[in-house]
Amino acid sequence: VQLQAYGGGLVQAGGSLRLSCAASGRTFGSYRMGWFRQAPGKEREFVTAINPSGSSTYYGNPVKGRFTISRDNAKNTVYLQMNSLKPEDMAVYYCAAKYITTQAGEYDYWGQGTLVTVSS
Repeated sequence: VQLQAYGGGLVQAGGSLRLSCAASGRTFGSYRMGWFRQAPGKEREFVTAINPSGSSTYYGNPVKGRFTISRDNAKNTVYLQMNSLKPEDMAVYYCAAKYITTQAGEYDYWGQGTLVTVSS
């Protein structure tokens, strides 16, 4: 599967941004989808994930209560709604997909990343 993330940009602290990740292929609905981010000089960090049906979501502690992941399987797209953005949220955001049988913590496919810049 090929993943294309977009929607990044410059936003002021306290603002909102919505990222999208479009996937190719007809089996999008069978993948668990995740968002990760990597800030300059830091390791890649888990942000959030959603199960294939969209009924279960998971969040990293830094974004709980501010970010929301969702998906539209009919459109082969996963979204990341980011509210109350902070300067520390600034990073390149990547979407990723995994088979449900893939080892926990591992993802099979990665998008190219989209940059989110938060000004203070």
